[in-house]
Amino acid sequence: MNSLIFLAVSSFILSLFLTPLVRNIALKFGFVDKPDDHRKTHKVPIPRVGGVAIFSAAIIAYLLLIMIGFHASPIVRSGVPLALRLLPAIIVVFTVGILDDIIGVRPWHKIAAQVVAALLAWAGGIHLISIGTHLFPGWLSLAITIVWIVACSNAVNLIDGVDGLAVGVGLFATITTLIAGLLHGNMDLVLATAPLAGALLGFLRFNFNPASIFLGDCGSLTLGFLLGCFGIVWGEKSTTMLSMTAPLLALSVPLIDACISVARRFLHKQPIFNADNAHIHHKLLSRGLTPRRVVLTLYGFCGLAAAASVTLTTTQPRYHGFVLILVCLTVWLGVQHLGYSEFGVAGKLALGGAFRDLLSSQLALIGLEQELIEAKSIQKCWEILCNGCPRFGFSGIEMRIDGTYSHGQSLGNWFVRIDLPGHGYIDLMRGPGAIERGAATVMFIDCISNRFVEKLNELSVYPSELPVYENTD
Repeated sequence: MNSLIFLAVSSFILSLFLTPLVRNIALKFGFVDKPDDHRKTHKVPIPRVGGVAIFSAAIIAYLLLIMIGFHASPIVRSGVPLALRLLPAIIVVFTVGILDDIIGVRPWHKIAAQVVAALLAWAGGIHLISIGTHLFPGWLSLAITIVWIVACSNAVNLIDGVDGLAVGVGLFATITTLIAGLLHGNMDLVLATAPLAGALLGFLRFNFNPASIFLGDCGSLTLGFLLGCFGIVWGEKSTTMLSMTAPLLALSVPLIDACISVARRFLHKQPIFNADNAHIHHKLLSRGLTPRRVVLTLYGFCGLAAAASVTLTTTQPRYHGFVLILVCLTVWLGVQHLGYSEFGVAGKLALGGAFRDLLSSQLALIGLEQELIEAKSIQKCWEILCNGCPRFGFSGIEMRIDGTYSHGQSLGNWFVRIDLPGHGYIDLMRGPGAIERGAATVMFIDCISNRFVEKLNELSVYPSELPVYENTD
């Protein structure tokens, strides 16, 4: 226990000393994050290589423990081989992070580096090999390990958008893992997390609002990477089907934010790695909360997640379902409160029949386009359009091409005109009783404005070939 206290306290003190030193060096060399009055709301350039101070403090704390010769120093020495096997992975993820802080790295390059680091971690002995007693095949274990580590790395990185948020979230997860290690008697996990917790707490002194130094990608990516590895080591000690649930809950806030971001950008057809202002902390800021209140609010959720995680670790299995239901209900209510409208719309599309209607309309549109392509005359094209109007929400159609006028079906009380360059136009009518087709209506209009014009040019239409109808209205 004395060794544990020594590691935590020494790394805390070292972090308090090293952070201002790293901050001043970063300012001198211009390794700063400049404000842009958009996503970056700080007023002056802020150093962004804080990860250097955190991990330097943790490493020096280990060295001091070995030099002083506390009771746990043999345990630390016995863990050196594993640490050395993981060192290449840590170096890779830390290097890509600091390069991004200094010169900038493309998102896909960062992902590739994280995958390489996860592969090196696997080679070093970090294996997610099972859920409870169910063993994964080797290839599946490798794939799940990589996905988990890369997800944790990016989750912490993505949530680093408000002073003190990522560091505080990481601190909660680290302390939760430390407690789990103590409860399970896993001294390797305890000794790995104790100095990291002390270093994060010391760094938070300078990173909390208003921050004088940022964590940076070298800090957030490496912190997420380590927490992912710690979670696997934690889960290895459990024999229940919920072996990875407790580590997942410890990182639930950043992981939920990352999942929401990916899903939201997918629904909006935006690049997944593009930065935006719709993360959880941005939503809270838009509701009028100050940056400090946003951070403290999310700290509160981290505390609840930590409590749930420890509860799963210490209670009997019959209570686990109740805990998980409470967690899921809390997450659902929280996401609803944040007002992500895209998920409500997607839910209605999926569950309310709108998705099937849209799919049916899309298939009908494909069929209509194919019929137009295969049509051998404008008369046939006209029949296809007349038959398709009701299917796509229109109650009537009129066409005037090269001075010839045609109309089909009933007229409506408003219309959309589609110009046919060099020929004339088509009017699509819509009445009060027409079926609402939403996006399908727009796709039908687009189909006519493209495919029908192509057909006109292809067939070299002459007035004598056009369908002629008397307008009896």
